[in-house]
Amino acid sequence: MKHNHDYNLLQGTESYFTDLWRSLRIWREFRRGFMKLRKVNNCVTFFGSARFAPDHRYYKLAYNTAFLMGKAGYSIMTGGGSGIMEAANKGAQDAGALSVGCNIQLPKEQKPNPYLDIQVDFHYFFVRKMMLLKYSQAFVMLPGGFGTMDEVFETGTLMQTNKICDFPVVVMGQDYWETLGPFLRNTMVKHGTIRERDLDLNFARMTDDPQGALDIITARGRGKKTCNV
Repeated sequence: MKHNHDYNLLQGTESYFTDLWRSLRIWREFRRGFMKLRKVNNCVTFFGSARFAPDHRYYKLAYNTAFLMGKAGYSIMTGGGSGIMEAANKGAQDAGALSVGCNIQLPKEQKPNPYLDIQVDFHYFFVRKMMLLKYSQAFVMLPGGFGTMDEVFETGTLMQTNKICDFPVVVMGQDYWETLGPFLRNTMVKHGTIRERDLDLNFARMTDDPQGALDIITARGRGKKTCNV
């Protein structure tokens, strides 16, 4: 196995001084993200797989939705890669809206797409994920793999625990997600690992209509996110 410093980090085998050095690198990534993204506002973040080609219907759905939201005055942010991310960034640029990408540095698959007005590169997934959350007023979740599922459920967790509130989340590609709802209700609620009311969170809103997605987001209004607790 090729030597991997992050592998060593997660195994807990490195020295105290190595950990201090890494904490500085993590701080520098946060600082770079804060500096480059500090003026981004009224932003919708799109999540989804890097593996869909431009002729795929999910790619087209992401493009059309981002284009419509860009025309409505929203900035569009993605993970900066290909597939769904590229489609959303391209839709934003074609609409004349600000297009932002938070790219993750990986040995394979992830390369920045060419439709970014602002690009920030990250080494650590958790730093990148915070940036995708921090500067958004709403999320659009499209079909994806492990990374997208991680983002879907982390968003749900943050809403469930009132870390983010009044935060519209639209799920698109209904045929892809159709078995997720029954699993949540028939397995997780049944066994008590989540509560019935947790399913009332905004991330449950589904549509495959770009105008419907825009309506869901604009209905909640713009501005500062607040919590009612």
